[in-house]
Amino acid sequence: MAETYVQAIGRRKEATAQVRLYPAGTGKFSVNDKELKEYFHTAATQEIAALPLIGVGKTETVDITVRVLGGGMKGQADAVRLGVARALVKMDEELKAAIKATGLLTRDARVKERKKPGLRKARRSQQWRKR
Repeated sequence: MAETYVQAIGRRKEATAQVRLYPAGTGKFSVNDKELKEYFHTAATQEIAALPLIGVGKTETVDITVRVLGGGMKGQADAVRLGVARALVKMDEELKAAIKATGLLTRDARVKERKKPGLRKARRSQQWRKR
C-alpha cells in the first residue's frame, strides 16, 4: 500500500530540505531518520522548524519526514521551515493566507558573499602597516 504525501523543497544559505508531508498522520516529525528533538538539539531550532505547523494548528494531525543536507543547524532549521510551509500550502490552499501573513513562505536569499582577489575575505582588506 503506497501512502500519499505532499512533497516540497526548502532552501536557506547552503542548506536544502526535502519535505514529505503525510496528511493522515499522528504528529510524527522526523529529520534525517531521527526525531525532531534528537536532530535539532536546541529549543530555538526545534521551534523554527515546526513554526508553520504550530501556526496553523496541525502539529497532531500530519506526519512529516525531512531529508536535509548542507549548511549549519540554523540554516537547516530555516530550510525545513520553508519546506514545511510550502508543503502545507500544497496540501491545503486555504492555509496560504495564514502562513503568508506570518512571512513563512518567503525564502531568505542571503548567502555568503564570495572572496574577492587581493582581499582577505569578501570585503576585509589587508592590514595597513607603516614599515
